[in-house]
This record gives sequence, C-alpha cells and structure tokens, in this order.
Amino acid sequence: MDTDRSYDAILFDNDGVLTTPTDREVLLEAMTEAFATVGVSNPPRAAIETLLSPDVDSLRTIAAEHGVEPQTLWTAREEAAIAAQRAELTAGRKRCYDDTAALESLPQPTAIVSNNQHETIGNILDELDLPPFEVWYGREPTLEGINRKKPRPYYLEQAIDELGATEPLYVGDSYVDVAAADALGIDVAFIRREHREGYSLDGPARPTFEIESLRALSRQ
Repeated sequence: MDTDRSYDAILFDNDGVLTTPTDREVLLEAMTEAFATVGVSNPPRAAIETLLSPDVDSLRTIAAEHGVEPQTLWTAREEAAIAAQRAELTAGRKRCYDDTAALESLPQPTAIVSNNQHETIGNILDELDLPPFEVWYGREPTLEGINRKKPRPYYLEQAIDELGATEPLYVGDSYVDVAAADALGIDVAFIRREHREGYSLDGPARPTFEIESLRALSRQ
C-alpha cells in the first residue's frame, strides 16, 4: 500500500474481509426457517430473497402479505440468521482468513464495523482466532438497525468516535463500505478477495486504495 498517510485507527468490515462470507444458501434456508417460526409455511422464493436483505419498506410489505407484524418477522429472521452462522462457525465452514494474523503487528487501535448482527460478530470473536479489537459494532436486531446499516455511516461513525480517532482508515469489500467511508470523508481500502473477482464498484464513491491482502496494511 503506497501511502504517506499516517492513520490513527484502522477499522474493518467483517464478512469477506476478516472472515469468509456465509454461504448464501445457508442464509436462505435460515430465512425459510424464520417464516416457519412465525407460522408461514412454503413462502415464495421472492419473499425469502427479500427477507435476506430488506429495507424497512420491503420488510413491512412482505410482513403484511403474510399477516405478520414486521418486528415479529424481523426478530425471527435475525434469530435464524444468528443460529445459522453460529453453526457454520462451529463446523469450521465460516473461518477467518489467514492474513488476519498480520493485524497483530498493526500499531493502531482497531475496530470491526459490520452489517451483520452484533451478536454474530460477538460469536465470531468468541469462536475464531482473531486478533483483539478495541471496539466492534454489528447492527441491532431492530427495524432501526436496518436503517442504520451501511451505506449509512451510523455505526462507522460510532466506532470512530469511541476510538477517538481523527485520521481513521476503513477496510471493506463492497460498495456499501466505500460509500459509508466516503460519507464521513475518511480513507477506505477496498480488499479484492477471491469472491470479489470481477466485482464492480458502481457508484460515485471511490476507494482510496485497492489491496489484495490485509498484509498490505503493514508498513514494510
């Protein structure tokens, strides 16, 4: 990473940056289980796909279509997703990337800011051999938590403030990460791992750097 910039904190997205992404089919199966929990059997595929990553309006729509309160459906969704990801961690299918060991040599304080559930990030830190982080944020399992997830910078700003950082760097693997950092006017490194081969960063926000490994964050 060719930069003369001196950062006083480095913050990381989780899925696809620190740990391997959870298999999409595992999460879709969890969405089916969430519908079953609230009494909806055989939901249409479109509703399952929507529940995987809704905004508040689309969640309210599918909840109304199935006669369920939005928060009730969302609670079932979050609990199913947390349980599914915990099982993937226990089975060793969701794991940390080898290059996360490079973070141990970073002199700056570090944090995690993820769109995944706060409880899931806690489970990841409990189960996997990751370096310690001073601060970590996942989203709340509420409708308000949906509105606060990236590309909105809400949790990113909270973490930066908690670290007391004035020159932070954020590391992510998606456009929403780049956009959240851009909204705060901070630098962002886009990490292009194998699952992002051919991924296009469509939108006006651009990463400050593009890297292929977390090892690039350490000055040689």
